Amino acid sequence: MPQVYERVALIGLGLIASSMFWAMKRGGLAGEVTGFARSAETRETAREIGLCDRVCDTLGDAVADADLVVLCVPVGVMGAVAAEIEPFLKTGATVTDVGSVKADVIAQVGPHIPEGVHFIPGHPLAGTEHSGPRSGFAELFENRWTLLVPVAGTEPAATAKLRSLWESMGALVDEMDAEHHDLVLAVTSHAPHLIAYTMVGVADDLQRVTDEEVIQYSATGFRDFTRIAASDPTMWRDVFLSNKDATLEILGRFTEELFALQRAIRQGDGDHLHAYFTRTRAIRRGIIEAGQDIDAPDFGRGGERNK
Repeated sequence: MPQVYERVALIGLGLIASSMFWAMKRGGLAGEVTGFARSAETRETAREIGLCDRVCDTLGDAVADADLVVLCVPVGVMGAVAAEIEPFLKTGATVTDVGSVKADVIAQVGPHIPEGVHFIPGHPLAGTEHSGPRSGFAELFENRWTLLVPVAGTEPAATAKLRSLWESMGALVDEMDAEHHDLVLAVTSHAPHLIAYTMVGVADDLQRVTDEEVIQYSATGFRDFTRIAASDPTMWRDVFLSNKDATLEILGRFTEELFALQRAIRQGDGDHLHAYFTRTRAIRRGIIEAGQDIDAPDFGRGGERNK
């Protein structure tokens, strides 16, 4: 595959950034990849495992002369990081991000994008419960969707170039406006994560079931909840606070559905339960048919490996 960008800067060196690096290196998609993380320990780990061609000790060094800057930090600090890199962005560069909320990121980052720099927010819908510089692998984005949310006035050529990078890393790419993105993700990701955190918390609080029993006798459903609930707490705290309105709307609808199911169980309404479960089962089949999962308990992630 041909090189897409001469120099790429990855700001934040966790799962997504490290996976982007290995994917870009695998495909020869970038001439040089620089990296920066706030933590000296993370920077040292990155150097130790060969993550990035050059790990920098300052944001300015990482961003200087970069053609593409990727913000891979929690959404709650996007604005502060954008303010720091603003003086170092070169004309013609593109700034993107990988956060799972878009309207709030645009509000935070947009004011710090200088004239002549392209801002194309993005969100790869790929991840695992693992985090940190050692967690990435080149195959993470293969056959997974990445959503791009170009802001008003973005040059189509800049968007096409970023799309080409994601596609060359194996992703399927679509474009979407920020508000719709945030509502879709509240349904498909944010509310399910909150429900998973809640269910694991209920198990932890239920005194009549011991911790040992919860761990030893976990059926597939609860085990999947614990995988989701093991996700990075800082990232998810920021997601819920940044996508408050859409998440609360979906949780309100969820609560209504839950009350209806409670009533059906209490009244012994088997027809209602069967019809409901039949309808929801079809959605699972659709996800598998769309190639966005496989019919396996581990979601096909058994082959994941750390670099």
